[in-house]
Amino acid sequence: MTELAPETRARVAARLRDQRIETASWAYGNSGTRFKVFPQEGVPRDPYEKLADAAQVQRYTGVAPSVALHIPWDLVDDYADLARHATELGVRVGTINTNVFQDNDYKLGSVTNPDAAIRRKAIGHMLECVDIMDRTGSRDLKLWFSDGTNYPGQDDVRTRQDRLATALAETYARLGEHQRMLLEYKLFEPAFYMTDVPDWGTAYMHCMALGDRAQVVIDTGHHAPGTNIEFIVAQLLRAGKLGGFDFNSRFYADDDLMVGAADPFQLFRIMHEIVLADALSDEGAYKGIAFMLDQCHNIEPKIQAVIRSVLNVQEATAKALLVDHAALKAAQDAGDVLEANEVLMDAYNCDVRPLLRSVREDMGLDPDPIRAYKRSGYLEKIVAERVGGSQAGWGA
Repeated sequence: MTELAPETRARVAARLRDQRIETASWAYGNSGTRFKVFPQEGVPRDPYEKLADAAQVQRYTGVAPSVALHIPWDLVDDYADLARHATELGVRVGTINTNVFQDNDYKLGSVTNPDAAIRRKAIGHMLECVDIMDRTGSRDLKLWFSDGTNYPGQDDVRTRQDRLATALAETYARLGEHQRMLLEYKLFEPAFYMTDVPDWGTAYMHCMALGDRAQVVIDTGHHAPGTNIEFIVAQLLRAGKLGGFDFNSRFYADDDLMVGAADPFQLFRIMHEIVLADALSDEGAYKGIAFMLDQCHNIEPKIQAVIRSVLNVQEATAKALLVDHAALKAAQDAGDVLEANEVLMDAYNCDVRPLLRSVREDMGLDPDPIRAYKRSGYLEKIVAERVGGSQAGWGA
């Protein structure tokens, strides 16, 4: 890496120390594809052990203090006790994710189902998740719907949108003053003809109708091939409606591979828009954007894969922070197309790993989190202690 000016290094290091990346409880359990789950030794048997594994990621990275839960995958009798347990481990309960797709009643949809009783059941689950937020101190409720249709004429498109709006409004009204609703979209799957929330525009329209505390969440794997995701980021930032990210990678469809695995340049471009908007932390101009890893590690060692994912986001962020904005704007204003592109590429091509190692040392951490974790003996410990780890939710 080119030697940085002291003031540049101090600025970038300060922003990197303030970065926060949420991990997901389901990333620590056994998971798989529709075809096979390959179980691993030492995976968590309950949400308490998932939090313990997440605490290891925080221990070695210093920037992953919160853990998203998925209900009912993380069902417990006492959520306040689970939150206390998280605090004792040095982490906290983060986003609460609903599940209105994994029940036989939802074959034709959940909140958009033609059956009013099934819609009421789905709304009841969403309200139950807000109750859980109250007990855990969580800020964000994340909603993703598998709802859609497989055949033209199967159901009325506008009526389904009306049902969705009604369910969202009731749930939004239940939120506390400091709680938010994050609405996720997905291009397709499992519905093949029409998905009820297929794109950012649909999610944005519903959030606008609800109010300031309804925000759009971008899952980086939920788009058509070639979609310019950073354009969507910029648009939602302009509107003040970007609530969070589900970071992952894909090669074909929604693979939930490790973030930065398929297209690290895309991740850099996304983080460049975040840095430009001063939206990297809660102290910036756009407060409250949640950066979460939504990944299922099917063949990789779980904790090690999550640590690697955090490092990938940090590297993309560090590069984005090194963009010379003054030089970039000057080239843009002059219409110098190649110079503007070169300014971006100069930052992207920097090897920021030495900088990140230095930042970790400044934070009192081991400069190489993965090697430090592997030396710790934690994996050997949990393999010896745990038997019969739980599935991440699918049980495929």
